[in-house]
Amino acid sequence: MLDLFVIFSKGGIVFWCFQGPEPAFAVPVNSLIKTVILQGRSASNAHDYNTLRLQYKLDNEFELVFVIGYQKILQLAYIDKLLDDIQRAFTERYRWALERGSRDRQFDDFDDEFDEIVRRVEEEARVVQAAPKKMKSFGETKKFTKTKEGAKLDPLLKPESKGFLTSFVGSSGGDDVDGGRGSVLDEEKVKEKLAKLGKRGPGGRKGPSVVQGKTKKPAGKSCGSEKKVKVARVWENSGSGVDAGSLDHSKAGHVVNVQNGSEGINEEMFSMIGKMKGELQSVGEEEISSEEEEEEGEEVEETDTGSAKKTSSLAGGVFSFFKGLAGGKTLTKDSISPVLEKMKEHLIAKNVAADISEQLCDSVATKLEGKVLGTFTRVTSTVKSALHDSLMQILSPRRRVDILRDVMDAKKKSRPYVITFCGVNGVGKSTNLAKICFWLLENGLRVLIAACDTFRAGAVEQLRTHRKSLATLHPGDSGELERVVLYEKGYGKDSAAIAMDAIRYARECRFDVVLVDTAGRMQDNEPLMRALAKLIKINSPDLVLFVGEALVGNEAVDQLKKFDRALADFSDQNDPHLIDGILLTKFDTIDDKVGAAISMTYTTGQPIVFVGTGQTYTDLKSLNARAVVHALLKA
Repeated sequence: MLDLFVIFSKGGIVFWCFQGPEPAFAVPVNSLIKTVILQGRSASNAHDYNTLRLQYKLDNEFELVFVIGYQKILQLAYIDKLLDDIQRAFTERYRWALERGSRDRQFDDFDDEFDEIVRRVEEEARVVQAAPKKMKSFGETKKFTKTKEGAKLDPLLKPESKGFLTSFVGSSGGDDVDGGRGSVLDEEKVKEKLAKLGKRGPGGRKGPSVVQGKTKKPAGKSCGSEKKVKVARVWENSGSGVDAGSLDHSKAGHVVNVQNGSEGINEEMFSMIGKMKGELQSVGEEEISSEEEEEEGEEVEETDTGSAKKTSSLAGGVFSFFKGLAGGKTLTKDSISPVLEKMKEHLIAKNVAADISEQLCDSVATKLEGKVLGTFTRVTSTVKSALHDSLMQILSPRRRVDILRDVMDAKKKSRPYVITFCGVNGVGKSTNLAKICFWLLENGLRVLIAACDTFRAGAVEQLRTHRKSLATLHPGDSGELERVVLYEKGYGKDSAAIAMDAIRYARECRFDVVLVDTAGRMQDNEPLMRALAKLIKINSPDLVLFVGEALVGNEAVDQLKKFDRALADFSDQNDPHLIDGILLTKFDTIDDKVGAAISMTYTTGQPIVFVGTGQTYTDLKSLNARAVVHALLKA
């Protein structure tokens, strides 16, 4: 019933293979390596390729990969046990070959042992299947761990909140394997807290104390005291008469070129011209460089301290240092589970979706299980390094999205480059469309904006205002055509037909780029999702950008999944056009809670092309994966 079984190293050397009726195992195995293993998505050890289901197991001690393939219509319950037994038997042969120092590592004689293991495992599976099933007791279920009795038995459910960041995010001393087991309150502390709670009155408020039958009035309040007068609150940045001169824009010199319809365009906006030529600046580069300089400065200060301070720190940290050593230790699932539990909570606190953080932890556990640590290597640093590598793999795009280069290629073919923006309501699609339009104008391109949001009131007027401002900032030379034009047909029309007419108009008038603005829609609104799928199916844009907020966590995963599923279900095509990239807005409002970037990229596998960091036209940047990972792992 098995179609293939392959054993190869992480370097790509095939040591042994079994091939059944499947004509060639290279194509499905390569798909598994490219899609799952290299992308750090090893939380689930299964991968479907056409009618095949591939399951694999990593041996981190010898850097080996075991892959088994069978028809996914079959329900084989013994696959995991078969992988474990084959791994155990083959690694013994492999260890013996390494100890013997044989360069010619041929394992052709493994066929007989493989057949014997398969026969034994299948026989055991038939016996287990024929035996009557025994019901689990309540103490063996996951529901039991959520009760008070189960929580006492499971120490991993109560990690120390204070010791988490110090043990996980790069502390200097102390092993962390036992740091997350939590501490039980002493009985004296419990009694003390209950005594304090009993002194409180009804509703949790501290009532007046009673002394010998008389009610004692609260201190500080006498009958003859004057009534306190309420003082008006003074708000910050509320402005005053002194600031009236700077806020008055009616004077000459503040408004520029009013006759040409550029009301509201001030000198500050004109200063933005020329700042966004070429590639966009990456977000977070300044923070990383400044923090690295601070860390280096702190290290220099620590080395320059007095000998007395050195002696005291040595006396206090020597035992924690030896406690953190794990020389020649083989990592097991039990040894890294406490660290992974803390890591998952840390990721959730950084706004990573709960299921995504759990899958990331499972992926890290798969990579580390069975790995042998060095002499001066701690479990925490090993897990953190593995997580850093996994996050970098997720955020690193599988394909480079170079819009300026793609626009030039489309220009050579005498056609416009079409970008479609989609997303839920209120995430900033129109505002960030105007930012991208300004960036394209800065690079000497002609842009046509297609107002396909025929649903929201004021959507066309908003784009009209942006076009007027952009046309004033980049009017073009005398005698040239307009650099930016808005194509609109009002409200209540078919958005797909408007986009088609706009693309045809752009081709005739030789525009370089068409930016298609669509209506915001919730992911569960089927009629609007059908309209979006119709627009993309008919017009075949070059790039479909999903515009999402950096503020959301679990909601980002739900939005992306349902948008992708709607585009696939409602397109009526064998190879539908799904989301190509992500535009992450409001990135300046989240500080270091950058988990939405991980959630969105992990869900679709598509890169984050743009990041919105403000309200002006220049507040548009590209994503720096190193900066996001640094902020995500920072305490």
